[in-house]
Amino acid sequence: MTSPAHTTIDVRTIVPQERHSRIFSSFTNLPAGAALELVNDHDPQPLYRQFKSDFHGQFTWEYLEQGPATWRVRIGKEAGNCCGGCGG
Repeated sequence: MTSPAHTTIDVRTIVPQERHSRIFSSFTNLPAGAALELVNDHDPQPLYRQFKSDFHGQFTWEYLEQGPATWRVRIGKEAGNCCGGCGG
């Protein structure tokens, strides 16, 4: 069996103004059941809140590493959890 697609985004290498749009674009393009791994230099709680608002019920959030220098989060794309009202 093939493992689901996995993308790593190290936001430390992306200019701050482009980070969230790059992350959301990558997440949107993931197939259901796949995940992206986010690497950051701080806790991405504001990003989590935005995911919760924009993609409620469509993602999972799992900390793989919690600082102090490096934060890694696995953001999974759930299959079949959308109510249909969001267009996703």
